[in-house]
Amino acid sequence: MRVFVDGREIELSPGANLSDAIGKSGAYIAPGAIVGMVKGRGEKSRQTNSYWLNTTKGKLRIELLDSELQSIWHESVDRIIGSTVRWSSADGVAFGPFSSKISFSRDAQEYSRWEVVLGAAGFDRENTQIIFVRRRHTAAYGTPIDGGVVGHIVGGKNTLDRLATGDRIEGIEPIVEWQEITEKQATLDQSLPLEEGMEIFTAVDAELDENAPLGAEFFLALTREGTLKVDALSSSYISSDQLLREPMVFENREPRLEGAVTVRTAGRGLGRIFVYKKDRTSSPGHSVIARILSGMDMIKLAGPGQKITIKVRPERIMLLGSSLKDALSQMQSKGIQAQAEGYQGEDAVVVKQDPGTTMAILKGKKVLLHGMPSSRMVAISLFDDLAPKTLDYFRHVTGLKERPLGPLPVYFVYENTLLFKPDIDATSYKELLPENKPTGPVPAGSIAVSNTVSKKVGLVGIKLAEDKRYGPSGEKFEATNIIGRVLEPEKLKDVQEGETIYIMEVR
Repeated sequence: MRVFVDGREIELSPGANLSDAIGKSGAYIAPGAIVGMVKGRGEKSRQTNSYWLNTTKGKLRIELLDSELQSIWHESVDRIIGSTVRWSSADGVAFGPFSSKISFSRDAQEYSRWEVVLGAAGFDRENTQIIFVRRRHTAAYGTPIDGGVVGHIVGGKNTLDRLATGDRIEGIEPIVEWQEITEKQATLDQSLPLEEGMEIFTAVDAELDENAPLGAEFFLALTREGTLKVDALSSSYISSDQLLREPMVFENREPRLEGAVTVRTAGRGLGRIFVYKKDRTSSPGHSVIARILSGMDMIKLAGPGQKITIKVRPERIMLLGSSLKDALSQMQSKGIQAQAEGYQGEDAVVVKQDPGTTMAILKGKKVLLHGMPSSRMVAISLFDDLAPKTLDYFRHVTGLKERPLGPLPVYFVYENTLLFKPDIDATSYKELLPENKPTGPVPAGSIAVSNTVSKKVGLVGIKLAEDKRYGPSGEKFEATNIIGRVLEPEKLKDVQEGETIYIMEVR
């Protein structure tokens, strides 16, 4: 029996199952991740609102907006073909003239880079022109009152910069989108029987974008366990909320073409990761951070709550928590110059790295590592099921959402209680209502955060001895949210005020 695993042909005995195919192919499936199965692949076509414009300098791909101007475009396509550059400037380039039924106003409008605009030159419908915007500006182009934006450039952007007087549009081709008709399923059950010719998909390969080093690191953090969890989907994308509400700066505006990975950098859904199944125009709220190189079938098969095995290139350089000796050796093997500062004894561990992002380290070929004694790195276990909202706050202020190691500055020490004041003040935008309050004696080694009942909301505390009256953050039980426990409490017995300890979550 012949099947295909990630595009590679595999011969199996009759009656073989999914596990047999995966085993013979040598494919790795992350724990809890799905496998995709496709049977009976076929295709049908449908015309979309995307077009290739063939110019004398190359192709432009545009995507029309769902607006009343679509009808003007469709009526005018034949007349647009053959039009020449009427004017070219830093703001844009206009082709025409051609006649249309466009309505127009004399008001100035604001336009953004990559927009495609229809306007009546000289406020005359017989002199309609199509304008491709090169940069943000304000102008009166004789457009309809809503601005006249008919679409966006989503491909061939380099062509736009080369167009000049004398160039013309030689042809316009509607883009035909092929839609697959298949029997598909995503499964965790590797005992499923196979049939001749079945296609099996196991993983997704992604490549980071060097123009978005911070966003790339954000994506590496989200996929650090080798999986991409799908939280929602639509006809054009899947999304992951594992770092939802974590802030990220905008770095890279590009069309969201099939396979593009973006992070939402503003507004509702801040920190949400999107992987696109269909082409969409660029957006000022979406920074493009990576691209899918292979495995788009897995993206299209996965549903909410499912995990996909993912391999991201280049691999993350995250040295926090490693022994300083091992980190230096690892960097040397990669041809990266590594310099150490701070404590450098035999038991030194890395607690800071500069630059902090993989892409910046690879670009500069050097990194500065800060070491501390391993006695100041403490392993902890956290109670996700019991205190999820408080842990969202805790992981945010310590950086554990994105890194394996997080700092806790010591604020106050008394008796068997250690209080910590995180460097990040997030109490104004993170919820700390009462959650998982103690109902009996607090065990030694417990970690807690003071909730909104407390006057000092957001303080983190660790209790080194059992206490029947007060929680780890020094508060009464009703003001205490228990979030976990320290696995190595003996390391904290000599901690002093003003120090910083580093915590490593053990999952």
